[in-house]
Amino acid sequence: MAAGDFSFQPQYGKLVSYDKERFNAIPLGEGAHLKALLTAFLPGQFIPLHTPGVDLALLVLRGRGWLVVEEREIELAPGSVALVPKGTRRGIRATTKMVLFQVVAPPPKEADHAEVQRKLTKGVF
Repeated sequence: MAAGDFSFQPQYGKLVSYDKERFNAIPLGEGAHLKALLTAFLPGQFIPLHTPGVDLALLVLRGRGWLVVEEREIELAPGSVALVPKGTRRGIRATTKMVLFQVVAPPPKEADHAEVQRKLTKGVF
């Protein structure tokens, strides 16, 4: 998004879709300094533990799960908010159908996703 551009979604629920194989990241908008997305999980799906070079803000819109930050396990429920700084080891696992609103800054690079992709291929949290 350039200066003056904006993104608006009147009802996020219409955008949510689930993938049987893995979590589904649904882009909402991206600019030079941030990326916003919805992330939809089926029970048991996860974003593997990884240590990206991006800050993360998340809000649980529906469902329940767990956020792992370094050695801490934090229960997630509707309305939960978390802010995780870049360089912090983190992962997310759903216990029910779960939808998150996430903002990452700056937008992640390929290197930020390499560990996630490798672990998803192996089915490792």
